[in-house]
Amino acid sequence: QVQLVESGGGLVSPGGSLRLSCAASGSIFSINYMGWYRQVPGQERELVAVITSDGFTNYADSVKGRFTISRDNAKNTVYLQMNSLKPEDTAVYYCNAAGITWGQGTQVTVSS
Repeated sequence: QVQLVESGGGLVSPGGSLRLSCAASGSIFSINYMGWYRQVPGQERELVAVITSDGFTNYADSVKGRFTISRDNAKNTVYLQMNSLKPEDTAVYYCNAAGITWGQGTQVTVSS
């Protein structure tokens, strides 16, 4: 079972961009799907984006056209490029492998 470590979070102004990375301790080549989720205190964790092993992607309606998920199997890393960030994107972002393994999360704060 792989371990996941997220990075790339931080404070950004509205309209800005961030790229999150999720580094796996082992191969992600055969993992059916990898996903990014986010959670605000007091709310349920929600799916942001998912990418399958053959590159199919799906996004939450709230981030379509602004966020892009990608995976680099050679580097065992999944990315989330976030553009045109809004204050409502503020949350802890978590990486997930096949619905089983979670990373520790990385904080994203969008504020002026």
